[in-house]
Amino acid sequence: MINAFDSFIQKLKPQLISWRRELHQQPELGFLEYQTTYKIGKELEKLGFSIHIGKDAVKSKSRYGVPPKHELQRAETQALDNGVPQEWMDLMKGGHTGLAATWDTKKEGPHLAFRFDIDALPILEASDSDHQPYADKFSSKLEGLMHACGHDGHASIGLGLAHLTAHFKEQLSGKFTFLFQPAEEGGRGAKAMTDLGWLEDVDQFYSGHIGINSLPVGTIAAVTKGFLASSKLNVTFSGQSSHAGMKPEDGRNALLAAATTATQLHAIPRHSEGVSRVNVGKLVAGAGRNIIADSGYLEIETRGESKPINSFMQQEAKRIIQSSASMYDVSVDIEFVGETETITCDDSLIPMIQEHCQHSSWINHIHPVANVSGSEDASFMMNAVQAHGGQATYMLFGTHLPSNHHSPAFDFDEEVLPVALAAYAHVLRGGNTQ
Repeated sequence: MINAFDSFIQKLKPQLISWRRELHQQPELGFLEYQTTYKIGKELEKLGFSIHIGKDAVKSKSRYGVPPKHELQRAETQALDNGVPQEWMDLMKGGHTGLAATWDTKKEGPHLAFRFDIDALPILEASDSDHQPYADKFSSKLEGLMHACGHDGHASIGLGLAHLTAHFKEQLSGKFTFLFQPAEEGGRGAKAMTDLGWLEDVDQFYSGHIGINSLPVGTIAAVTKGFLASSKLNVTFSGQSSHAGMKPEDGRNALLAAATTATQLHAIPRHSEGVSRVNVGKLVAGAGRNIIADSGYLEIETRGESKPINSFMQQEAKRIIQSSASMYDVSVDIEFVGETETITCDDSLIPMIQEHCQHSSWINHIHPVANVSGSEDASFMMNAVQAHGGQATYMLFGTHLPSNHHSPAFDFDEEVLPVALAAYAHVLRGGNTQ
């Protein structure tokens, strides 16, 4: 079965790359992944999976940071224009993107779940000759949007695992749930799937990431340590505009409140009990050089090695935001738009992953543990599985990284796609073959 799985992956490799490139050209932001969801869903339908979309996949009220109505409507119109059927759009309407796919072999065995994130980022992709997507003509077709974190690869890996599952269905036992999750960026989508109950009877949960650490292709890590709890805040200051030359005293400057917030947030003392982070990722303010600015908008995040540390950072951030508003006599609205929890992978899965993956021709080296420092909303899914007595891990799949994640020149070596698929496949094989 090891050789049979590896041979199947070899045959599927060109398709993995093709899926990745198609998805890369059509990036969609969180809760706007209408075309991506449809493409994935139709592929899974052909294989015989039971698919669940719209409010059958995500709990509407548990979504964080849903885009405003005009952005939803624009994306929905574009999806219709690009061939997504009206019946699919009716189910996904209002940002209910992503899907769950299930396969029940009707034979006794464990229930395994796999998570694949599908959203992109608001980044203008590089157009340099040494950027492979540009050189090979599969760059983003949407200016200002880009798959700059590898989620196009993750989705193609998920499709590959679905094809493998269907092909070897007679040799498999147990149940499988594949979660193609919307809105991972900003910690916005996983809770909406978790709260709908998809993880309640899962015995083992697997997710992972291409890259993060720059490692040789063929290297995987069985578990990761170091993911941080985080919180995401959108902050809007509202003041009073006035003529900057004739009546500056009548203005209340929201731009200065926003700028003060941006600088002072980085003065929050770091926590003695662990890693802590704060970042202002976006600031927009004012209308013109001769107008006292009546508006200021910031997108902010805090992170902490533990929930208490992140809570400290969030509380201090809010205190500074409120103080800045008071200083400039403006009002402020703080919107909570996303969060992640800490992750504790089950070390008990390490020997199992090593045992089932070490003989694959695709996998050259297995690190028991990889250290990271980002955040992941798969934390909600993992913690839900563990709360019910199951096991969960978050893996890494090695690749050279020509540029950082979330940068315009981000890319990965496409040879990692069959490696990551092999890792998931052999985990699946080990627990479910007869």
